[in-house]
Amino acid sequence: MSTPSSDTTEKELDAVLEAAAAAQTGLAALPTTARAEMLRRIADALDGAAGDLVPLANEETGLPVQPRLVGELGRTTFQLRLLADAVEEGSYLEATLDSPDPSWPAGGRPDMRRMLLPIGPVVVFAASNFPFAFSVAGGDTAAALAVGCPVVVKTNPGHPLVSALTGAVVSAALAAAGLPDGAIALVDGEEAGRAVVQDPRIKAGAFTGSAAGGRALFDLANARPDPIPFYAEMGSVNPVFVTEPAARDRGKDIADGYLASFTLGMGQFCTKPGLFFVPAAAAQSIEDRLVAGLADRPAARLLNERIAEGYTRTLAGLAGHPAVRVLHAGRDSAAGPAPTLLGTSAAELLAHHAELAVEVFGPTSIVVRYSSDDELLACARSFTGELTATIQGDGEEEVADLLLAELTDRAGRVLWNGWPTGVAVTYAMHHGGPYPATTSSLHTSVGATSLRRFLRPVAYQNMPQHLLPKALRDGNPLGIPRRVDGMPHPR
Repeated sequence: MSTPSSDTTEKELDAVLEAAAAAQTGLAALPTTARAEMLRRIADALDGAAGDLVPLANEETGLPVQPRLVGELGRTTFQLRLLADAVEEGSYLEATLDSPDPSWPAGGRPDMRRMLLPIGPVVVFAASNFPFAFSVAGGDTAAALAVGCPVVVKTNPGHPLVSALTGAVVSAALAAAGLPDGAIALVDGEEAGRAVVQDPRIKAGAFTGSAAGGRALFDLANARPDPIPFYAEMGSVNPVFVTEPAARDRGKDIADGYLASFTLGMGQFCTKPGLFFVPAAAAQSIEDRLVAGLADRPAARLLNERIAEGYTRTLAGLAGHPAVRVLHAGRDSAAGPAPTLLGTSAAELLAHHAELAVEVFGPTSIVVRYSSDDELLACARSFTGELTATIQGDGEEEVADLLLAELTDRAGRVLWNGWPTGVAVTYAMHHGGPYPATTSSLHTSVGATSLRRFLRPVAYQNMPQHLLPKALRDGNPLGIPRRVDGMPHPR
């Protein structure tokens, strides 16, 4: 196992932030084609270093090489290339042109041109459970660099060596592309993390981790003399609701799918389903199926001691609650914990929601028996903000529409007959949700729309052509999609 890296000193942090501020103008001024090429260079470099990165990540986190870490690194480089395509295509700039019109209602219309510009240097807090996809070169870093923002990465103490190596690979790729050193830098230590959020040279932040950590940093960002946007993704219970027809027709398959989802990666996913709502009539057979499936699930290591301690503490609180039954207690070993299954009723969940509907970052889930569709809907209404919510149904039941409406109000992604673990990197993906899942339900940390977090709009009025950004000039010199006088112009 690796040893923790030394904390960044105040002097070192100041140098990092000064370099990031100095790099802003040059990085923002790069043509979109050059930034796309930069992202592809980083992806190629990471793929080329896989032989070193993957074994090191395995040593530091205990995550298996195949398929997990190899697949995660591939997802990371795919995401870089997807964002390169999105930047090169250009619609992310939202270039909008309005021609002068003296007869326009409300006093006429001047020449107005609007687009999105990079917000400035960004701090990214790396996550513990994804040493590649949500760490140094993960989606937050990729999105910020893609739109022209320098990045300061606060590394995660769970994988310091793989962070340092990833940072070196990315820095070398940026240097090969002719970018300044300040385009990306790494800092270590909790104090450095707090300080960087409060520094006026930082213009936005992104975080993936615990609710306590995310909220503390969000509060720091908003307490600044000049508050900044801080996008914290803080986890979720990700409830799954099984309708009576679905339980009757597919109960065994649904139980098997749920078991695979909540134990995947030892339950160390922010999209792990933590509450499983099943009709009382089918509950016993579903619980029996789950318990039988857990019998041969071995104990395994969690990511680090801090996460293991948090898991043990949270599980003990739930298992010891008077409203909870222990359906299956995993047999822990020196390697780590084994999966555990708990049970309760919908009435008890509603009565003790704050105590029972809590995220367990590890291989534990709760089966909740409900007695009627009205009770199922009441449970759905008891949630506030979730990353995901899932319906297992047949599509014909009357409760499906009502359940979908309730969950749409409360989750960033609603699934039908699927499982929330696995967040596809696509143009349409939304990985976010109302508070407390995230601090901003307007934005996603995965997919092409993740670029929007690190951009701000600027409008230019009656500006001479030669002073306008190329994206807004007559003739569309960049050949990007634009909206002109209210009508979309593809290119």
